[in-house]
Amino acid sequence: MAGPTTAERGERQQESSGPPLARRLRRLKPPRVRTIIILAVVLVLLGAGTVWVLYGSSWTRVERVSVSGTRVLTPTQVRAAAEVPVGAPLISVDTDEIETRLRAKLPRIDTVDVVRSWPHGIGLKVVERTPVLIVQKGGNFVEVDDEGVRFATVSRAPKGVPALELRLSRGSAAASLRRFGEDRLVREAVRVAGAIPAAVARQTATVKVRSYDDILLVLSGGRTVAWGSSERGALKARTLTALMKAAPDARHFDVSVPTAPASSGS
Repeated sequence: MAGPTTAERGERQQESSGPPLARRLRRLKPPRVRTIIILAVVLVLLGAGTVWVLYGSSWTRVERVSVSGTRVLTPTQVRAAAEVPVGAPLISVDTDEIETRLRAKLPRIDTVDVVRSWPHGIGLKVVERTPVLIVQKGGNFVEVDDEGVRFATVSRAPKGVPALELRLSRGSAAASLRRFGEDRLVREAVRVAGAIPAAVARQTATVKVRSYDDILLVLSGGRTVAWGSSERGALKARTLTALMKAAPDARHFDVSVPTAPASSGS
């Protein structure tokens, strides 16, 4: 059988020469090349269209800002503090920046979640701080949450929230203040307020901090509870509940040492 002619060998050598991509394209059938080109064009158009829809069109721009979860704050206050850029492309809104701005302007906000609601909305889901103690300051009241954060000043004391009194003027109380600092003592009072049994909490008018380990509860009707420090709060709560059932007419209860409680007065 005769081998390839000189002309055929030349054609094969020419096909094998040149860049790899060129050789590949030469081997493709014309319909397949057209398909690849069409797909590439479609992808480019889709990408450009998506960018235009997100950034250039009016279809996905911010038109409304909804607020949920407020109790003391009003939706109007939250929207004003958030400063959401109405009319801007929804995709370009910096949600982290809005969260930071809300926390800075409205300390009453504990947490906030800023979410995009396609195609035209921004949602602000707010959780407000809850006061567990109040501190009287002149004619107003400073609200303190369960982390010891003083987050708001109000003209009227919220109902059912005990007042915090710091009696740290002299002796061991002054030494306690120097050692722990006022903020630490306030946090200790907050921990005590959080550990008080619910039935007793409803009757608690004042939490008096006289030193780190000398915290006193003043209940309705002038009854008192020597709580001591905030340590072993759960055990003290159970002990106080049992002690008040055993001596319902007592005027003073002492659970500062929960394993050796005492009551007195009638």
